[in-house]
Order: sequence, then C-alpha cells, then structure tokens
Amino acid sequence: MTTRIFVPCDTTALAMGADAVAAEIARQAKTRGAQIEIIRNGSRGLFWLEPLVEVETAAGRIGFGPVEVDDIAALVEAGLFEGAAEHPLALGLVEEIPFLKNQQRLTFARSGITDPVSVEDYLALDGFRGLEKALQLNNQEIVDEIKVSGLRGRGGAAFPTGIKWQTVLNAPAEQKYIVCNADEGDSGTFADRMVMECDPYMLIEGMAIAGLAVDATQGYIYLRSEYPVAHRLMNLAIERAYAAGYLGDNLMGSGRRFDLEVRLGAGAYICGEETSLLESLEGKRGLVRAKPPLPAIVGLFGQPTVVNNVLSLAAVPFIMHKGGETYASYGMGRSLGTLPMQLAGNVKRGGLIELAFGATLRQLMEDFGGGTFSGRTLRAVQVGGPLGAYLPESQWDTPLDYESFAAVGAVLGHGGVVMFDDTVDMGEQARFSMEFCVVESCGKCTPCRIGSTRGVEVIDRIRANENREANLELLADLCDTMVDGSLCAMGGMTPFPVQSVMKYFPEDLQR
Repeated sequence: MTTRIFVPCDTTALAMGADAVAAEIARQAKTRGAQIEIIRNGSRGLFWLEPLVEVETAAGRIGFGPVEVDDIAALVEAGLFEGAAEHPLALGLVEEIPFLKNQQRLTFARSGITDPVSVEDYLALDGFRGLEKALQLNNQEIVDEIKVSGLRGRGGAAFPTGIKWQTVLNAPAEQKYIVCNADEGDSGTFADRMVMECDPYMLIEGMAIAGLAVDATQGYIYLRSEYPVAHRLMNLAIERAYAAGYLGDNLMGSGRRFDLEVRLGAGAYICGEETSLLESLEGKRGLVRAKPPLPAIVGLFGQPTVVNNVLSLAAVPFIMHKGGETYASYGMGRSLGTLPMQLAGNVKRGGLIELAFGATLRQLMEDFGGGTFSGRTLRAVQVGGPLGAYLPESQWDTPLDYESFAAVGAVLGHGGVVMFDDTVDMGEQARFSMEFCVVESCGKCTPCRIGSTRGVEVIDRIRANENREANLELLADLCDTMVDGSLCAMGGMTPFPVQSVMKYFPEDLQR
C-alpha cells in the first residue's frame, strides 16, 4: 500500500527548506523500500509550522511541523510513513489544529489540501462548478448574483464589486477587459500570493466568470515581479486550463471565449493603484491617471475594464456555485462574506486566517496569533499596509469590519496585520511612513511628491527638538494638505500612520 505524504511548495515553505525536506523523505523511503507518494501541495497558511509535512491516514491527514531535514530520520524511525509517529513535532489531525479549525474558510477552503496545478484535484473539490453555473445564466443574472453576495473590493478600497461589474456591462464597446491586480505590495500581506501558489484555478475560474458577466474576452493578471513561484505556477495552471477547455475559445463546450495571460509588474508600489497599473500594463510608466473617467468606462487601451484584486475575483467561484445569499450570510453590516487576514510582524503564530467580518482585532492577535514572538507586551499594530494607521490598545476591540475601522480613523485594507512589541520606536515608524512615500510616489502630484519629502524633514526636526511646537503644527498642516490634495491614495493615506503616532504615541516624537 502506498502512503501519500504532502510537502508544501509555496514560497514560505520553500524559504523554510521544503524542497530539501521532500528530497530527504524520498531518500529515506528509497533506502527502506517504503512505498510512498510525495505530493507538493499548497500551504495551509500556518506559517510558524512550515515546512508542515502531512501524512494521509484512514483517520485523516496527520501533521508534523516545523520539520527540518535533520528531523526526518527520527520521524521515519517513529513511524512517519505509517502516520503514527510519536514525536515532539507530531500535531495530530491537521484539520483539528485550533488555528485552522476556528476559521471560516470559503475562499481558502482548498488551500493546502490539493496539488495546486492539478485540474483533477480542483474538480474533485467543487472546482469550475461556479463557471458551469455562470454559463447557464445571462450577463445580468451573473452580475445580480454578485450584488446579492455583498462582495466588496478586497484590495483596500472596498468598493462594491457588483456595481463595478454593472458599470462595465452597461458600457458599450466591442472589446472589454478583466484585469486582476496581483501587485500585492502592502507590508504583512501574502493572501494574494497564497491564492496564486496554492489554488490558482480558483483565480482563473473567477476571472472567466467575470468575463462572462460583462462580455469581456481577454483577461490579464498583473503580477508582482517579486513573486517568481506564483509566476511559474500561474502560467502552468493557465496552460493546463487551456488544455482542459476552461480557457480559450470554447469554455466548457459553450462556444463562449475567454483568454488569460500573466504580465509581470514593474516593481513599483504605486502600480497597485488601479490606473497606474493600467498605464504599466499598456507599456508606459506607472503614473496615476486623473479620474473621471473611471477605468470601468475608459480603462485598459481606452476600453471598459473590470479591475479587481485577487481576493475579490477568488471569492467569485464560491458565490456562483453556492449562491450570493450563502456568501452574504457571513459577516456583519455592509461587510459581508469573509476576509482573509494576514498576521505578521512580532507575532508568535504568523499566517493566514480567513474569518467572517465581525471578529475583533484582539481576538485575531491573541487567539490566533498567540501574542508577540518576543514574549514582550504588544504595544501597537498597523492594519492595512504601510498607509494604514497604527492602532493603540484602546482600539484593539474594534470589529474587523470596513465601517468600524473607518469610524476610528483606520483602514482594513487588504487585511495585513503587523504587530509591534514595546521596544518599537513609533517616532521612527512615523518617519518611515513619510520616507516610504518619498521612494514610492509616482511624482505626478505635488502634495504627495513634495509633501512626503518635507514630511521626513519636519519629523527629523521634531525629533531633534528644533522648534518642537511650531514643527508639530506644521506637520499637522502638511498631513491635512496631503490627505485633501493628493491625486490618489498613495499621498492621500500616507499621513494616516503619521497622524496616528501624533495622536496615540506622542511621547515617541520627543526622543
């Protein structure tokens, strides 16, 4: 009897030595004459346990982790190939690990279970069922299902996806496009990468459904250039999807067409902004466009274009298969469905946690994250990337919900959560926010280009005790100018972390 052993192949597991672990398991099996099959699956998102080795048993998949090459001989001696190893790294049934068991996984239901580029694995777990259903509906019926789901943009702006699709559907044009923003650049975020590396057919299916909804026949995935593993796996999955009839000129035998290709990004944070992304995709420098016109009306190559984030499009197959109302039964208020949160920074158990909107930030950091990695007191947390506010303890009971975060002057954004213990210098963090904007601004508008440069200088003067009160007042005015006068969110949100430091951690600006 052949034992199936799973070793992840995503970037995080590879960085932790997963290839060497898989090779050593194979060597040990050959030496002992054991009948095993090694499957390179995606990650479950339990990053502190990577490489997480799983062994298939009659009772379910048993986990061991984090496994290093030097651990394998002892694991094999203890019964790894039978899944019964009594070993300090044994975790029991993977599905029962509280970090995983206490999530509500809709988008990431398959992550870590399948070989990411196996069409058969995807089909066995409800793959392409949403596309199959969409092919039986007309454009408006597909868009209406997305509206019913309450799905909003998961890239940060949280704009209702159904309304965006409706706008593109209503715009008359011979050619329309679907563009996936996979330029994941926020600090502490990796959910987009996990979709592409662990369940790429879900993104392909979501984009094909979007194409059917608005009569777009061409899609582009604008992929962050720093993601070589995602690039390789996405291209392989697209190639296999074409071969199996899930892309191309005859989708599932329907006669409908949708083509898809990956384009590598330009290595600039600003290209995560949708209009700058479109400029880059057209082969130009990534500069922000003035709006209106909206990309939904005048987008890629001047044509109506749906621009959605990876997580938005990845939610679509579930919505189409299970129904918009099922998806909307999760969440709270106007924030419906689930949001994959990403825990990083000074955290004991970092990784991906998909939850229905409504849990609190404290629950996320304590119940799932287990507190700080250093064991010291947690002092501040930044949510929503480098343009998100730093939240003090008084705000950690805020529900993870777009409106609740906006009410306290914060942003949920793409769901990245970066934790800091009590050794952090928040004055340095405020300075970094302005410095980040200096480096990443496209330079098109004055408030962002000049404001961020002056911001670094003013913070330096404040920290050097030069005319403190006057410079604090100047910094406040500068932040207001950037918020109100910048062309896009790059300059418009850079002041958020700075203002939060001024309000909640003012003592750190006195060093």
